[in-house]
Order: sequence, then C-alpha cells, then structure tokens
Amino acid sequence: MDQGSFSGVIFLALHVLIQLALIARVLLRPHREPASRIAWIVVIIAVPVLGILAYLLLGETNIGRRRVARMHDVISRLPDVADAPDADATTFHADVPQRYAHLFRVGKTVNGFEPVGGNQAHLMQDSNAAIASMVADIDAAKEHVHLMFYIWLTDNNGCMVVEALKRAAARGVTCGDMADGLGSRTMIDSQHWRTMREAGVHLAVALPIGNPLLRPLKGRIDLRNHRKIVVIDNLITYCGSQNCADPEFRIKTKYAPWVDAMMRFQGPIVRQNQYLFASDWEADTGENISQLLRQFIPPVQPGLPAQVVGTGPTVRYSAMPEMFETLMYAARRELVITTPYYVPDEGMQAALCASARRGIDTTIVFPARNDSWIVAAASRSYYADLLAAGVRIFEYKGGLLHTKSLTLDGEVTLIGSANMDRRSFELNYENNILFYDRSLTAEMRQRQDDYIARSNEVTSETVERGTWRQQLWNNAIAMLGPVL
Repeated sequence: MDQGSFSGVIFLALHVLIQLALIARVLLRPHREPASRIAWIVVIIAVPVLGILAYLLLGETNIGRRRVARMHDVISRLPDVADAPDADATTFHADVPQRYAHLFRVGKTVNGFEPVGGNQAHLMQDSNAAIASMVADIDAAKEHVHLMFYIWLTDNNGCMVVEALKRAAARGVTCGDMADGLGSRTMIDSQHWRTMREAGVHLAVALPIGNPLLRPLKGRIDLRNHRKIVVIDNLITYCGSQNCADPEFRIKTKYAPWVDAMMRFQGPIVRQNQYLFASDWEADTGENISQLLRQFIPPVQPGLPAQVVGTGPTVRYSAMPEMFETLMYAARRELVITTPYYVPDEGMQAALCASARRGIDTTIVFPARNDSWIVAAASRSYYADLLAAGVRIFEYKGGLLHTKSLTLDGEVTLIGSANMDRRSFELNYENNILFYDRSLTAEMRQRQDDYIARSNEVTSETVERGTWRQQLWNNAIAMLGPVL
C-alpha cells in the first residue's frame, strides 16, 4: 500500500469514528425529539465532512457552560418577586376566571411568576407611535431606564432613542441598556454607541460574538437574546414584537414595512419584566440591580391580571411550545394567531389542527413575503394539513407582518417576542406577556382583523394549484426543520 492509499484509509477510518461518536451524541443528548435525531443522523451520514461540521456548529443547543452556570447563579440570588412588599395585595387582585386559571399555572412553571392584578395596558397604534411613546417616557424618567433590544438600528427611530437616553443620563437618570451582539452589531459598532457611553449611559452587549472562529467553542453563534424589554422607573414597561428601528427596516428594505404590535403596561407586571432585565444584565455585566425588585409598585385600579413568560436556553425545556399548545387547547370559540415564522414541532401542529377539528374558529396569519426563504418554504409545507383540518390561513400583503400575537375567545391575549418556530422554542431568549382582559383583547382582535383585511386567504385550491416542484421544495426544506 502506497503512502497516498494509507493516508486515505486513515482519513476514512477517522471520519467514520467521528461520525459514530456524533451519532452516539445525537442519540444520547436529552430533550431531543425523535424527528430531530433522525434528521441529524441523516445529515451526519449523508454529507461527508460538511455534515460533521454542521453538527459541531449547529447541532447542540449550547450557550456555553460558563454562561449557563453564571445565569443559574444569578437567578438563584435574585429575590423572588413574590416577596416584594406589595406582592400579596397585587396577587390577591389577580382576578382570573377559573376556566383560564390553568393557563397562568403553566406560565408560572417557566419563571415562577404568579399572575398579578392592578395593571393597565395600551396597544400602540404602530411602530413609530411605539417609539415616540418610549421616547416620551424616557424623557419623563426620574430614576432609571432599562432597555433590551435584539435589533437596534442607527436609523431615525434608533437614533431618537439614543438621544433620549443621552438626555436622561444628563439629568442624572440611571440608564442601563443592552443590545444583542449579532442583531444590533451596526449600532454597537457605531459612533452612537460611543457617544451614549460618553454621555454616561451604561451599556452592555448581550451574547457578544467575539472571534467568530472561536465563538463555536463557547456555544452556538446563532443563539441570541431576542427579547424586547423597556422598563422605566419600575412604573412602565413595554412588551411586543417591536425592535428599536424604523418600520422601513433599512437592513432589509425590500420586505418593508415591518409591521409590529407593542403594548405599554403600568402596574405590578412591570416588576416581572424588570426581573428578566436584571437577570440578563447581571449575567452579562456582573452588576447586581436586584434592589429594584424589592421596590413597592402601586397597583392601578381597576386593573387587568397579567403574567410575564420569559423563556430561553437556560430555563425549563419546551416552555414556549407548551405555552402555545396550552392556549390552543383552551380555546372554546375562537383562536386567532399572527406569526412571521412558523416551523412547529409535531405537538404544536397537532394542537392547531385539533383546535379547528373541535369546531373552534381557528385563524392564522403569516406574511405573504418572508425575509427568510427557508422559513417561508417550511411554513408552506404545513398549509395542506392545516387547511384540511379547517384552519383558515391568510397571507398579509402590506409588508412583513412581524407581530407575534395570540387571542383566545376574545378574552385572553399572549403578546411578545416569541415566534412559532424552533429558534424561539430552543435557541433564543424571549419575553412575552399573558393577560386576561376583554377590552384590551378586543383591541388586539381588531388589530388582527386589520391584518386579515390586508391579506389574501389561502385555500386548498390555492395549495393544489402549486407545482409539484414547489411542493417538493417546501417539503424538502421542512424535513430540515429539526436541524434549523
């Protein structure tokens, strides 16, 4: 055997050994669905070398052992929000009907938050109105401003927030602001970031990238902090899909406008969003701001009951899909969902189909044009089964519908940052608020109807008219869902 042949045999043997080791890891890794195991085994075997590299880069839901340990340590030391001076009073007034009590019990298993009463909330008119409201609240701040955004751009709205923070810092207001290392990289690398720091704004980068070549050794580079959190003076918080950017979304203008929904909350629910921010802030900066979680927050009477649901790779596995599925199975009359990204697990797809089969008026709205062609193809692979079950599907034509919302029987709403895809289920940090209120849910339902009015309905005939090539492509991409 010549030298070349011997080297080839050694390489092949080493390649096979690595494949076997990774297959064993796929089979032994906890919290992995059978479909995901099968998909990864096929990738590892069928794609020489590249399949191995793909698994090493993307196969593990790994944020890094040090960060996991640090986050768990931070959470263990943060005071329980139930021990706050006003907790007993506000919890007592969380008037949730018995038929919905189990929804909030599921929510409690995620972060330990009880539903709290004494809150008021307002649905912002649009993205620009949401930013304008935030800027006004920052300008009125007296003690502190805390922000966390996945995407923060150096456009008009992004710079309006920058200037408001600089004005607040000049007044002596403590400003602590975070931006994701990947989604907000243009802002972090800009002079605006430097001028904020010079003005006295305390800044932090969530999940910094560092050296891209070494980053996989510390955890997946695409595991991100997708939260959108604003907390002002422990009195005001915002929750929804809105990033700190113009709706024209300069980095992806051909899909614009980005269509979002944001709500402004007042009352004890603010403390729960503050808790999420405090945990992220201390994990990334080492600074302990837990004293803010012990401050008295006056209830707003009369007020609606609400609960924060904050998920991520360092909290209970499958928390977000369980929340979605519980809401779907709770519907008795109507279920309306908007989401830009739909790559469900088997349980969620079954729950959505079961909702329609039970006679529930079930509707889901997607964007007609998606900024991710992979997700768009995967989503459409599920259309036929959803339609066969009786789910009404609409595709929004007025831009990229980015709103993540779910309304239930005209009484319960879930709004926040979480999409109905595996990234939100397993990879990203997300924040959502679940609440019970007929009036505010009616506002959200009207907003959903506005989306539907600007949409085309997808029918079984529409799907059947698609070419076999389109169906082949969509289904092939959907097979990769478990590895996306």
